Amino acid sequence: MTSASRPERAERSHLLDAVTDGPGVGVAVAADADLAMVELAVRGQWSPSLAEQASAALRLCLAGPSTSIIVDLSDLGDPDGVSVSYWLMLWRRARLGTAPVRMTFCLPRATVFSRRVRFLQGPQPRVFASVLEARTAIGKRTPQADRLQARLDPQPGSVRSARDLVMQACHAWRLPALLSDARLIVSELAANAVEHAGTDFIVTVSRGGVRIHVSVHDCVGRFPHPDERELVVPQASLDERGRGLRLVHTTAVVWGALPTRDGKVVWATVAAPS
Repeated sequence: MTSASRPERAERSHLLDAVTDGPGVGVAVAADADLAMVELAVRGQWSPSLAEQASAALRLCLAGPSTSIIVDLSDLGDPDGVSVSYWLMLWRRARLGTAPVRMTFCLPRATVFSRRVRFLQGPQPRVFASVLEARTAIGKRTPQADRLQARLDPQPGSVRSARDLVMQACHAWRLPALLSDARLIVSELAANAVEHAGTDFIVTVSRGGVRIHVSVHDCVGRFPHPDERELVVPQASLDERGRGLRLVHTTAVVWGALPTRDGKVVWATVAAPS
């Protein structure tokens, strides 16, 4: 496939390692290993600066394949509910986007936000008392039919196993046109996990309409960058060896990385030519 026939590429990757603004103030993000769920905690006194941080973090979260975002406002300083309209706007944007995302909120019931939500006309965001309660409720609603996953050892042979998982997904979902790009991308991400992380890693392949999302989670928090040293896996054949994240950047429609509670997850989306 030539570059001219590929789908339009994103102008930049979506790498989110931290968004903070001092002790006790800022935004913290933690994704699940398979990226189905992302948690975003907002801490500190509500201000225009904090709103900008939250918006930036949410844009990067929404760029990925996550289907649910939990927004934890338990430590947000906003007793008068100044931020309510802002959060409702973001909730509607996530809900009505091209790839709809379920956004839920966590905060005590005795708040201006909770009271206003209960009196909204029409659809309302779900509000939970704790993140644990939200995780449990969302986990029960997350479909598994469009998601394949494997935990692999940090061994060169695991790169082939990751490619096999992608092949299985493309065949099962009847998306053969995506196989070549998806195999290439998962080879790079899995090879990076083997070479640079050296921990067990989880490969997840999920479907979003006519797109395929590939993600690799490892237990090392250091984030990748497109200009890192190009990685080569000596055990792979010439046409299967890793050629660095620049190749992922060129091949994927969009790609990025998010922190998890025990490391990071790097993801990429592939689509057929338009």
